[in-house]
Amino acid sequence: MPQMMPQGRSELVDWAGSTIRLGSRSFYMASQLFDRATRERAWLLYAWCRHCDDRCDGQELGGPLSAGDASVIDELRRETHHALAGDMAVAAPYRALASVAEERGLPVRYIDDHLEGFALDCAGWTPQSEADLLRYCYHVAGTVGCMMAVVMGIDPDDDATLDTACALGLSFQLGNIARDVAEDHAGGRCYLPRAWMEEFGVDPTDPMNPARRDALVALVGRIVDLSLLYEERAMTGIARLDFRARWAIHSARSIYGGIGREVAARGSRAWDERVVISTPRKLAIVARSLLRAAA
Repeated sequence: MPQMMPQGRSELVDWAGSTIRLGSRSFYMASQLFDRATRERAWLLYAWCRHCDDRCDGQELGGPLSAGDASVIDELRRETHHALAGDMAVAAPYRALASVAEERGLPVRYIDDHLEGFALDCAGWTPQSEADLLRYCYHVAGTVGCMMAVVMGIDPDDDATLDTACALGLSFQLGNIARDVAEDHAGGRCYLPRAWMEEFGVDPTDPMNPARRDALVALVGRIVDLSLLYEERAMTGIARLDFRARWAIHSARSIYGGIGREVAARGSRAWDERVVISTPRKLAIVARSLLRAAA
């Protein structure tokens, strides 16, 4: 993470903004469309999520995966709950979370559920079924969708809207899984359900086996289809946001959704190089999303 020791809220916001600029250009671009208060809170939440992710993956703002340490999750839980209890002696990512949690009343259940996703990764867990896959996606991304909805002004008790926010998080994560099969395999991870691998004829010990690439393409196509299904389920919730939030989330939806669509379009070439959405294409998406948000 950026080397600085932020103290007050304004310094935390500046530090968190630097973190998201370096760690997720897509999320940073979409966050610029929020009003200032929402943007700052989104950055603060992201900084904690990014820190937890990097600690579990042995990374710094992304990069190659390394073996997770199961003891890390105890640290993340302890420091997170110390911050939520008002202990400001903890590191900046935890203070960032505590700030946005207090300002927006983030339900602790989503924070704890998000940490459970990191626990699965640190334990070297892999899904056996579609239900397992969706459970993992809920923990690592559905919870973030719910927390972001609260950050954007949705009542924490509005379960109907939070369900749609969760669906969008699931969609994003499924698209990431489709894109990152090769990177995950290289890092000792696999998020392809074993039952699906057996069904399609993908080798569980070597999903990237070139001799079975067509089988992998078909399996990942199912993941992309599932991602698009959850994206569609999220649409009613987006309509309940204010204008700037709608613009930001429609932009993020189209950018992240574009990842899965591009993976599917590339077929057997999907993992020759990492699928990214170019800056000009992102800008075009933002422009189209403005029209959709205003409709």
